[in-house]
Amino acid sequence: MRKSAVRKLLPAGVCVLALFALLVGLGTWQLERLAWKEDLVAKVAARIHEPAQPAPEEPAWPQVNFGDDEYRHVTAQGRFRHDLEVQVYALIDTAPDGTGGPGYWVVTPLVRLDGSTILVNRGFVPLDRRLPASRPEGQVDGPVTVTGLLRLPEESGLFRPDNDPAKDSWFVRDPLAIASAKGLLRTAPFLIDADGAPIPGGMPIGGLTRVSFANRHLEYALTWYGLAATLLAMFAAYAWQRLRAR
Repeated sequence: MRKSAVRKLLPAGVCVLALFALLVGLGTWQLERLAWKEDLVAKVAARIHEPAQPAPEEPAWPQVNFGDDEYRHVTAQGRFRHDLEVQVYALIDTAPDGTGGPGYWVVTPLVRLDGSTILVNRGFVPLDRRLPASRPEGQVDGPVTVTGLLRLPEESGLFRPDNDPAKDSWFVRDPLAIASAKGLLRTAPFLIDADGAPIPGGMPIGGLTRVSFANRHLEYALTWYGLAATLLAMFAAYAWQRLRAR
């Protein structure tokens, strides 16, 4: 009779083991994400404090990648094409001047002496300062030097609308999509987030690149492992009761 009881528990046991393996796998994946996040935080902390280096030249653009270049401290010279500025919807924490909440990143092409272009996120403006006419002092003319952090294109997400170039409506900072919509050729596949250097008129507000990252992967890993242990304990108690009843 005990063998019969064991056979009846076998299907449930197989399901429990499969679910246990899944939970342990999720916990292990979170530990891998933890290692990745800690490595990212260390790299960002080192890169943002290094002396600014010239932004990658056009021949090197295909080799630019997240692991080696994201958040590098770079500098570039050129002239802004304010007539081709776009505003990318943003939601930020409090800025140094006390503003914050919804607004826009002001992204402006910087045309370099060799004719190539790098899009520069010059900074944040609140909703009522979206139009360039509301901040004419900030439309700097002539040669400029931009210093900031190299950023790779953003990825769209479930809670972020798609860009609509036909309406000049932007929600994701995608340099090549912006360049295509504005008819720009030889445009870098990355942007520069400008630092907080003063801008005439105070707008846009630079230096707001987020360089802190939420890191709850250890908490998540322990949660998954705890669920796996609880599942085994519950099944063991259930099986023991069934076998004793037999």
